[in-house]
Amino acid sequence: MARLPLLCAGVGAVALAALLIGTHAPSHRAHAQAQPVAPACVAPAELARFTHRLPRLAERVAQRVPITIVAVGSSSTAGVGASSPMTNYPARLEALLRERTPGVGMINVLNRGVGGEEIRDMLARFERDVIAEKPDLVLWQLGTNSVLHDHEINGNGALLAGELAVLKGTGADVVLINPQYAPKVLAHPAMDTMLDLISATAKAANVEMFDRFALMKYWRETRDLPFETFLSPDLLHMNDWSYDCLARLLANAIADAAIRVPLGFVMHARGRPMWPVWTDE
Repeated sequence: MARLPLLCAGVGAVALAALLIGTHAPSHRAHAQAQPVAPACVAPAELARFTHRLPRLAERVAQRVPITIVAVGSSSTAGVGASSPMTNYPARLEALLRERTPGVGMINVLNRGVGGEEIRDMLARFERDVIAEKPDLVLWQLGTNSVLHDHEINGNGALLAGELAVLKGTGADVVLINPQYAPKVLAHPAMDTMLDLISATAKAANVEMFDRFALMKYWRETRDLPFETFLSPDLLHMNDWSYDCLARLLANAIADAAIRVPLGFVMHARGRPMWPVWTDE
């Protein structure tokens, strides 16, 4: 994983990659050792790539017109644990995608995260905070607070499915982001039920899911990173490093899915694309 994908029209192939985050910071004290370099932001390919294209986003990229992404969710979207508004994941995602789209219209990532909310709370403001923005892509982070509060989970499936149908009806692409892998979350046995519900609902609705839980579990159990490396001191919310890494991996997945050549693309005899036949949606 050595190269980052470029989100631009006309690119035929994109490789997922990693980027070292952080650099040696010089000490303010004489003869003091420099601070350690932060871990590399890496993940298995299956955790950093979507299954299908994002057709609405692909269309906007090809047309080189402005793109609106709405990030909706609770405190993980609002940015609790980040050191500033510029280091939460939506802000970092916007900066990263703008860097990769020099020939495309402006990309705006609107942060519509409200701390403490559950699915029902989010649905009450979807018309105003999400649909009214006419998004091309909706990133919906959900599930953690219902588990933390030990609330009934099963009824959320129908609510989630209903709103996904509404969002798809607007023409927007949708990506669900599941809960974080953190001690305060893992302490609740309903976590597995919530993870299964989000995964099954996303599959049934044919929308993408970014498996944040599996990603953070990989950091902890495979890479053996301490929780303190990617969580804030409350051992629940993410920190600057993990928000940035989440944004980088999301940017990779979004970029790849926005320029991926669809299956069944009809070709000219000379090998140039002629018109799309969507067979992978």
